[in-house]
Amino acid sequence: MPDPRPLDFTGERFTPECVREMAYEHWHRYAWAAELVEGLDVLDAACGEGYGSHLLAARARSVTGLDIGEEAVAHARERYARDNLSFDQGDATTLPYEDDRFDVVVSFETLEHLEAQETLLAEFRRVLRPNGFLVISSPDRKTYSDETGYDNPFHVRELYRDEFESLVSATFPAFRLYGQKLMFVSALWNLATAEGRQFQTDENGSIHSGSTPDYPPLYFIAVAAAREESLPPVPGLSLYGDRSESVYRHYNEEVAKHIRAGHLLAERDAEIERLKTKLARPWWRRLLGRS
Repeated sequence: MPDPRPLDFTGERFTPECVREMAYEHWHRYAWAAELVEGLDVLDAACGEGYGSHLLAARARSVTGLDIGEEAVAHARERYARDNLSFDQGDATTLPYEDDRFDVVVSFETLEHLEAQETLLAEFRRVLRPNGFLVISSPDRKTYSDETGYDNPFHVRELYRDEFESLVSATFPAFRLYGQKLMFVSALWNLATAEGRQFQTDENGSIHSGSTPDYPPLYFIAVAAAREESLPPVPGLSLYGDRSESVYRHYNEEVAKHIRAGHLLAERDAEIERLKTKLARPWWRRLLGRS
């Protein structure tokens, strides 16, 4: 059966047909989370068109995708078929599941779309088993909006880091916070070992090293649980890309366009100067073709 027609991209819900920067951000979160859910029962809350639930289901024992959008759920059911994957329509703040139903709740880029954030977290805690954990993300208001001047019309309540930490910890006392940001990365590592270091130059050319990237995150991702021992082991650093290097290729194409435009402008400037010089000659010299 051919794939159903892709959902229209409205700017509110990511679809797999999106490319480059947005694709990196969204696919990376789910690829990262998939490493944590091996053999577990997972709820993907606000799953959208279902691509992430499908990715999680490759590793999990079972995945239930939930979304409030009727069209999105119908699309997900048609497009993504696995024996251990199902999709339900419902509101994430009033989950249609019994207590202690899931081992993991995953909810990416949901929080900022809601005013009732405390209710959302309480519902996640209710449906999680005693040893279950939550994986949740949300943009950092400081770097996402304040510093860029960007006003996302679909966001209702964006949070600063301290607000996000306070919100999560009020319901899930044990949590670890991760940052996410899209950037060009040059990776250099010893092929015989898994160890490595991160290097960065400052505006003065001085080199600084560390074990993690020293950049302000654009998004925060929390892995949270009721108890510390319930938290899964998570790698300290994760990198994501595509083999065609689409972001870097697009960047090079745009640079090449600017270079070509610069050459064209230089040629036109030279032609304008030539015409100005020609027009500055006396009219009778121009008429006789004399210099």
